[in-house]
Formats: sequence, C-alpha cells, structure tokens
Amino acid sequence: MEISLLIQFAFATLLLAATPGPDNVYVLTESVSKGWRQGVGIASGLMIGVIVHTTLVATGVSLIVLQNDLLFTIIKYLGSSYLLFLAYGAWKEQPLEVVVGKQADTEPFITIFKRGFIMNVLNPKVSIFFIALLPQFVSTSGWSPMYQMMVLGLIFILVSFIVFSGIALISGRAARMIKHPSFWTTTKWIKVLLLTTLAILLVLVER
Repeated sequence: MEISLLIQFAFATLLLAATPGPDNVYVLTESVSKGWRQGVGIASGLMIGVIVHTTLVATGVSLIVLQNDLLFTIIKYLGSSYLLFLAYGAWKEQPLEVVVGKQADTEPFITIFKRGFIMNVLNPKVSIFFIALLPQFVSTSGWSPMYQMMVLGLIFILVSFIVFSGIALISGRAARMIKHPSFWTTTKWIKVLLLTTLAILLVLVER
C-alpha cells in the first residue's frame, strides 16, 4: 500500500468526521444532555458498525445486497423503523437535573453501544458511502484490494472515533454548566427532528 494514499485517506476521514453530520451531531446532543460517557458509548457502537460495512464492501457482499431489491428494502425499512423508535424515545425524555460537580446519570454502556451499532449497521447508505469511497484509495500494486480496504476501514474507525470521542468529552463537561429548562427542551426536539429526518432520508435513499 502507498503511504501517500493512506495519509490522504486519513486526512479525508478527519474532514468528514469533523464536518457536522447526523452521526457526530447525535453524539454531541447525547453527550451534552447525558454526559460524555453517553457520547463515547454511541461513538463506540457506530465505529464497530463500520467494521461490518467495511468487511461487506471488501468481500463484495454489499454489492449483492445492493443488487437485490428485497434485501435492500428490508434493511432500509428496518433501519428507518429503528430511527423512528429512537425519535419516539427522545420525545418521551424528561429534563435531566444537572448539578454542578455531578455528572448526569447515563444509560448502561452496553445499551448505548448497541444503539450506535444498530443505527450504523441498519443504514445501507453507509455501505453505499464505503463502496464509493474506499476504492478511490486502493493501490493497484501490493496487497490485494480486500486487505487494502480492511486497512482503510480501520483507519476510518480510528480517526472518526478520536474525533467523536473528543466531541463527547468537550460537550459532556459543558453539560455541568447548563441548568436552564429551555436547554433540555431544545435538545430534545433537536434529537427528535434529527432522528426523524434520518428515518425519512433512509426510506428515500436509492441505490
């Protein structure tokens, strides 16, 4: 593999991870409202989900899914339904009482980890993104394309996790200073709107 391609890919991943988007905005809102552990847990699940998509793309399985209307539709609607379920849960959330010097209670790590994992795995747009992105950085010499894509996927996971965790740590600390009730209302509706929008976009996605 060419070092220059790896550096270019790492830099591209850094830009993508730092650019405001559905995943890092969700990590941000969850971290601000429930603490940095919530954000890191979701980021961990999201990144492990990336391993699944990378493996599928590298082995060509994603191409089979994308060529099968029934499989693609099932995965698409499962993912959309799950996002709507999360939106409903966000709508039902009650304001958290934030006490200076005491972090707000978070959900069990395994719960938020699974949430991020399922959100990522059931989103066929991620596979589409990887199918479009990874081949652009695969060298024609050296390792086989499959191994090169796996390495690129690991780089994507590492860089994105660092960025997402940084977002969680910064926003989680800021949560201690936020006490005004309107903040929780705003945060709740941002999450509801974000998750609902993602669900709608997922339904509308075409191969």
